Amino acid sequence: MTERSGGCLCGQVRYRITAEPAASRICWCRDCQRIAGNGTVNVMFASDAIEVSGTVAAHTRRADSGNEVTRRFCPACGTHLFADSTGRPGLTVVRVGTLDDPSSVHPSANIWSASAPAWACLDDALERFERQPGPAPAARS
Repeated sequence: MTERSGGCLCGQVRYRITAEPAASRICWCRDCQRIAGNGTVNVMFASDAIEVSGTVAAHTRRADSGNEVTRRFCPACGTHLFADSTGRPGLTVVRVGTLDDPSSVHPSANIWSASAPAWACLDDALERFERQPGPAPAARS
């Protein structure tokens, strides 16, 4: 098993992950576009395999999928780090750009592609879902 680590822009929040990814996707939902100004590259891990040091702030809202999503971010620099959804219990989304080695994860799909702007660069080699795909694989620690 590969151990991964990462953190926010200012370094106040750091994390360590001791599990293999459950899934990795590029999300084009409007919420992710608002967070990043683009699609976000996300990877899901078993929630209990993520150890966080530092304090995170949180914001919860209902997503277009109908799930309640809690996004966690650094209160000092605003870096979005994690998201937890009622639709994916036991899994936490980690923003790939916050990993110390973002190349260690390769997305397999574009999701919410129906919401992507006309100029979005969607890799034809990746599976594409117009909206929310079915359940992710079970969480593995």
